[in-house]
Amino acid sequence: MIEHIVLFKWQDGTSPEAIAAVMAALQAMAGQIPGIVSLSCGTDFSGRSQGYSHGLVVRFADRAGLEAYQPHPVHQAIVVNQIKPIVADVLAMDYEFEAA
Repeated sequence: MIEHIVLFKWQDGTSPEAIAAVMAALQAMAGQIPGIVSLSCGTDFSGRSQGYSHGLVVRFADRAGLEAYQPHPVHQAIVVNQIKPIVADVLAMDYEFEAA
């Protein structure tokens, strides 16, 4: 299995509505992009996130699923049209693990 984790830090002054729209669009990817095994996203509540206020976790069965996801038109439209205009920083990582 592949775990794809992304943390978002938004530009100062970004409206809650713009952030909510990004989160809704990311959540909707689960039904639109083949290869996604599971997807969750949400807002940090711990206060330990060093300014990264929102996160996304997408699980794929294998690396091929992740590789197909990255350039997928639905994913790219969200990145280009909704995330890039308001993001200050993004932290992403991918790792592989054995499913139980």
